[in-house]
Amino acid sequence: MLTETDKKFLRKAFNEAKAGFDEGGCPIGSVLARGDALVAAGRNQRVQQGDPIAHGEMDALRKAGRQKTYRDTTLYTSLSPCMMCSGTIIQFGIPRVVIGENTTFGGNEQFLKDKGVEVIIANDADCIALMQKFIDEKPELWAEDIAED
Repeated sequence: MLTETDKKFLRKAFNEAKAGFDEGGCPIGSVLARGDALVAAGRNQRVQQGDPIAHGEMDALRKAGRQKTYRDTTLYTSLSPCMMCSGTIIQFGIPRVVIGENTTFGGNEQFLKDKGVEVIIANDADCIALMQKFIDEKPELWAEDIAED
């Protein structure tokens, strides 16, 4: 069940995804929050920065800088996290992840759950529509982002 705080931060993650799309990049946005407080927001920067590991979640975490702990945070992401980002969630001990959608890309929800992470999938219509538009318009860039030939 999404709380009002969840809805607010998931909308911010979507807005980051939309900004990335408008910049010509992959529309995946992410937010790290501690309760009601925003820690950092980011978006996929692979195209914009030429950085193959600058996924949305990684960008938000990089912008968050060093944290004494992540055990009281929630990571919001517009799209289900890939294995690299899921591994980082586990490495940092982030206990809760709210995913905008997993219909266009089934990430690693079960892996996260198996490692004790609370996973909430919102099935957000805006996240789905934006990602589907990107996949339809730029299939070669999408294939590159998910490392498919």
